[in-house]
Amino acid sequence: MSTYEIIADPEEYGIEALVAGLGAQPITFPADERVKWAKEVGAFTDKLTGLTDKARELKSILESGVPIRATPASLKTLKIQLFNINDALEQSMAIAQKLEAEIVTH
Repeated sequence: MSTYEIIADPEEYGIEALVAGLGAQPITFPADERVKWAKEVGAFTDKLTGLTDKARELKSILESGVPIRATPASLKTLKIQLFNINDALEQSMAIAQKLEAEIVTH
């Protein structure tokens, strides 16, 4: 069985002052903390699934051919909202890729 190590550098996140004095020697990630973190990741998964469902519904509405009435201002607002969601997703993916690179196997 492979073992994993998290190699995230606190300086890259601007939190080095918070970890001063905690030591730099690796420790075993406590099982109770892992369970808590796994639940948090599960919550992320549920939110992403919800976002996927909402995006599919919106896509279906837009593709349906059913007439949609809107003002030019509301269409611009929708476009801005979609750009904001896309930007947040891009940032989230970049963070997730960095996290993935910071968990290595031995």
